[in-house]
Amino acid sequence: MPRPPSAMRRHILDSALHLFAEHGFKGTSLQDIAVEARCSKASLLYHFAGKDAILTELLTPPAEGLAALREELALLEGGRAVEPAVTGYVGLAMRFHLEVKIIFAELPDMLSHPVLAVIPEAVDQLADALAGRSREPRARAMAQMVIGGVAVTVAADIDTDTDTLRTELVQGALRTLGHPTG
Repeated sequence: MPRPPSAMRRHILDSALHLFAEHGFKGTSLQDIAVEARCSKASLLYHFAGKDAILTELLTPPAEGLAALREELALLEGGRAVEPAVTGYVGLAMRFHLEVKIIFAELPDMLSHPVLAVIPEAVDQLADALAGRSREPRARAMAQMVIGGVAVTVAADIDTDTDTLRTELVQGALRTLGHPTG
């Protein structure tokens, strides 16, 4: 059972997030996290049952965000789903860029993590919205290219400001999907 929020707990999570993004989940030990968070391993274990509990807490917000986007997009028909799908997905990917990097670094293991069980179905539904609900192979392929391209781009740590990156990702995704950009 998770402990109540505290400054130390948040600091441990932030330290773990950066270490997992830099060295991978498997390449980071509890001791590494404790050193980075400037706490004892015992203090870390007071706040979290182990490394998997830390990962679960880190991955829950992006999984919840993806589930919320899926629900929002389910209400939209055809081409009306494309732009909200692009902007919603880019926003999530950018907000959780380190978590995306962690997931992609160890994709097969990460997708089997219970908190990420929502991802396969949510990605299928996101692809459907990005394709404008079209069943055409070209539209489906372009939708998958946007999903992968956005994820890889936000995980790449491109040296630019957030607003510029967001704008370029949205415009590039819309162009890829054959939609006019503003």
